[in-house]
Amino acid sequence: MHTKARIHADPVLEFDRFDCLPDSLVLLILNKLEDVRSLGRCSAVSRRFSCLVPLVHDVCVKIDRVVTVDGDSDDALNLSSPKPQNILSHLFKLMLFAITKPFHDIRNPNGVGRPLFPQLSQHSPAQVLKNFSDVRNLRVELPSGDVGIEEGVLLNWRAEYGSTLQNCVILGGTLLNHKAVGNEHEPSSDDNGSMPESFYTNGGLKLRIVWTISCLIAASTRHYLLRSIINHHPTLRSLVLADADGQGALCMGAEQLKDFREHQLSASACSNRTQVPACNMKLNYAPYLELPGGLALQGATLLVIKPAGDGSSGGHGSRKEAEAFVSGAFDGPLRFAAKALMKRRTYLLDMNGF
Repeated sequence: MHTKARIHADPVLEFDRFDCLPDSLVLLILNKLEDVRSLGRCSAVSRRFSCLVPLVHDVCVKIDRVVTVDGDSDDALNLSSPKPQNILSHLFKLMLFAITKPFHDIRNPNGVGRPLFPQLSQHSPAQVLKNFSDVRNLRVELPSGDVGIEEGVLLNWRAEYGSTLQNCVILGGTLLNHKAVGNEHEPSSDDNGSMPESFYTNGGLKLRIVWTISCLIAASTRHYLLRSIINHHPTLRSLVLADADGQGALCMGAEQLKDFREHQLSASACSNRTQVPACNMKLNYAPYLELPGGLALQGATLLVIKPAGDGSSGGHGSRKEAEAFVSGAFDGPLRFAAKALMKRRTYLLDMNGF
């Protein structure tokens, strides 16, 4: 008689092998995760995770939609549609439902049923980030760009701020499209880098001025809205407030954040934004510019903006720094466009503060 084989279950492990990982390694993994909603879900996994998540250094807050102050998600504002002019001035005052949804069901793992993040009832980025005690690198991403443009128009900007504007570069074009195969554009015989007369008569200069003012207002509004986050997170070393469209980015490094905290913020009297100082602008223009990847940019314009009287307009070193800032502001074909435009004739403009 043959004995029947018996299947035995593996003995229950006395410990979880994941617990053998040091906290420093787990934090390294969580830092790679970055997304605040994913970090919120991780907080609900275990008591250990709920203690480690607030210590994460790198955090990214993506805002998908903005809802009304009463929290009614059915009345969500679609920021990709035409926006009222003061939408940015109220952005961080509105309730942000999509950011904190994963946190609603998070409870303290010690079983008392108390929310792990009790301050999240107001659903604002500042409230979400209040639970992180050691944030060093922060990226906040808006659902869309601030400046409304027509289809086919290119408008990208990047600004550096301390307590006020330090640098801003704007790259624009009236039409960005794919160059037709076999359709070679012949540059005008009188295109020697000078501004054509038609640029002044057909509204080209006026359009660039509108672009400049719109981008500076967007940057100064973002800067003003970040003050509570910066003041409550002294560990911050870098901060970027960008948008999902890639239209614009406000950047602050360690020195700029220090300057922000040490100097009083100069607010504009007309709205909730930082006052834009008087500026010097350098404008480079090309009627037509071929880009890598079969792209073509018409009415290509590069605007480099710095505060007037900051002592950085002259000198070899300052010029090198400005060129490095401009060339590093964009990627891919747009970087090529910026470098190509910097080689063309430069026109100087002055702008009063507003």
